[in-house]
Amino acid sequence: MWKRLLIFFSIFIFVFVLPIPVRAAEIDNQIAELQKKISELQGQENTLSKQISLINSQISLTTLRINTTRAAIEKLSREITELAGEIERLEVQLTKRSELLIRRIPESYKRQAAPQFGVVLFSRNVSDFVSRIKYLATIQEQDAVLLFQLKATQNHFGESKNLREQKRAQQETLKRQLESETRELEAQKREKQALLDETRNSESVYQQLLAQALAEKRALDQALVDAVQIGPVKRGDVIALVGNTGYPGCSTGAHLHFEVRKNNAWVDPASYLSSKTVVDDQNGGTWTVGSGGWNWPLSDTIRLTQHFGKTPYSWRYAYSDGIHTGFDMISTANDVIRAPADGTLYSSSQTCGGSSIIKIKYIDHGDGIISFYLHVQ
Repeated sequence: MWKRLLIFFSIFIFVFVLPIPVRAAEIDNQIAELQKKISELQGQENTLSKQISLINSQISLTTLRINTTRAAIEKLSREITELAGEIERLEVQLTKRSELLIRRIPESYKRQAAPQFGVVLFSRNVSDFVSRIKYLATIQEQDAVLLFQLKATQNHFGESKNLREQKRAQQETLKRQLESETRELEAQKREKQALLDETRNSESVYQQLLAQALAEKRALDQALVDAVQIGPVKRGDVIALVGNTGYPGCSTGAHLHFEVRKNNAWVDPASYLSSKTVVDDQNGGTWTVGSGGWNWPLSDTIRLTQHFGKTPYSWRYAYSDGIHTGFDMISTANDVIRAPADGTLYSSSQTCGGSSIIKIKYIDHGDGIISFYLHVQ
C-alpha cells in the first residue's frame, strides 16, 4: 500500500508540479528574447520594415504578457474555489468539534470534581482501582486532544479565510493589469494599421512623413529664436484662429496643435488644462481630461483628434522617441483660439516641408512655461 502511494506521489510531482516552473522559465525566456529584439530594433536605422518589425515584436510581447496574466487569474480562481471548499469543510468540522466539546465539558468537570476516595470506594479490588484511574487519565487525555484539535481547526479556518481574501485581492489586481495590457495591445494594433494605411507600405512615403514631422519640430524650435513679440495677453483673450498652415508639408487638415513645454521639455498639456469632457476621436467615445487650472484654448464642443504621448500616429515623431508632444484638437463651435492663461504672446512664420509656410503662436507664461499654437491662420 505504502509503495503504491509513494509511486503515485512521485508521478504526481513529475507530471503536475515540475512542469510549472519549466513553463514559467520558458515564458520568461520568451519575454527576455522579445525585449532584447525590441531593444536591438530601436537602435537600428529608422526604416519602414524596422518600424513594422518593432510594432510586431511589441504586439507579441504584450500578447504573451496577456496570456501570462490570464493564466495567473485562472490559477487563482481554481485556488480560491479550492479554498472555499476547504473553508466549508473546516466550518462543518469546527461546528462538530465545538458541539462535542460542549457535551464533554460537564462530564469532565464532574469527573474532576469527584473526590479521589470515591474511586477507591466504588472499586471492587486493586486491579479495578488501577483500571478506573487509567480510564480517568485516558478521558482527560482525550479531552486535551479534542481541545487541541478544536484550536488547530480554528486556526486553520482563520488562515484559510485570510488566504482566500489575499488571493481575491491578487486576482483583482491582475484583472486591472489585464485590462491595461488589453488596452495597450489594442493601441499597438491600431498603431500598426495606421502606419500601414498612412505609408501605403511604401518606404519613400514613410521617410517623407518622418521628414515632415521633423520639419515641423525644427520650425517650432526656430520660432523660439526669431518670433515677433506681440505683447501681453490675459486669460481668455483671442490670440488666433484655427488653420491649416503648413499644408501639405507639415499639416494634413485644419486643426490646432496645442503644446506645452516646461524648461524646454515636453509635458502633458492635461496637467495644465482644467478638467473637461471632450469627444475622443482617437479612441472613440468621450474622455474627461485635465487636472490643472488653465482654460482650454478652444470653445466647446472640443474634439481631441490626437492625445499626448504614444498614439496610433506618433510613430512619425522619431525625434521624441515616438511621442506626440501635444494635443491635436478642433472645435465644433468656432475656430477662435483664446489664451488659456496670462502671459506674453509671440508670433512666427516658418518654412516647413519644402515651400509650405507654417504659422505659429506661443505664449510665455513665465517660470519656464511656454504654450504653443501651430497651424494657425
